Amino acid sequence: MSENATAGQAQDTMPQLNALAQYTKDLSFENPNAPRSLSNQDGSAPNIQIQVNVNAQPIGGDDFEVELKLDGTAGTKPNLMFSFELNYAGVFRLRNIPQEHIGGVLMVECPRLLFPFARQIVANAVRDGGFPPLYMDPIDFLALYQQRVAELQGQQGKPS
Repeated sequence: MSENATAGQAQDTMPQLNALAQYTKDLSFENPNAPRSLSNQDGSAPNIQIQVNVNAQPIGGDDFEVELKLDGTAGTKPNLMFSFELNYAGVFRLRNIPQEHIGGVLMVECPRLLFPFARQIVANAVRDGGFPPLYMDPIDFLALYQQRVAELQGQQGKPS
């Protein structure tokens, strides 16, 4: 057997994660108190709250859609400066990944690949809304996944 054939066989059994597509499914930016909200009267930094959710679903064969949902606000009602919602998604192909690792790949590695693009979309939307761009800190998707798994295991362990 030739070296190329052996390399091809090894490639066929190696774990693979491929991003096939990335896209914005939904984007909303609200600036409800403009133009008043554009001038920060007291010079203090607004209270910024961000929620992160990740969902994944099979779409056929080895392909999965992974959604990264980011919801955020700056300020509080009635002085809300802005709010945003972004649902950014990707289609990923997983090959030769053991079944017990697929959840981790979908909920950790895929959103890790999507996040820099989603972060830039949010920064641009906030900037286009008249504010300095909001550059979110990196997100530890592994910690979020481990927390979610622990919550689910805790729920399963409770008597009904």
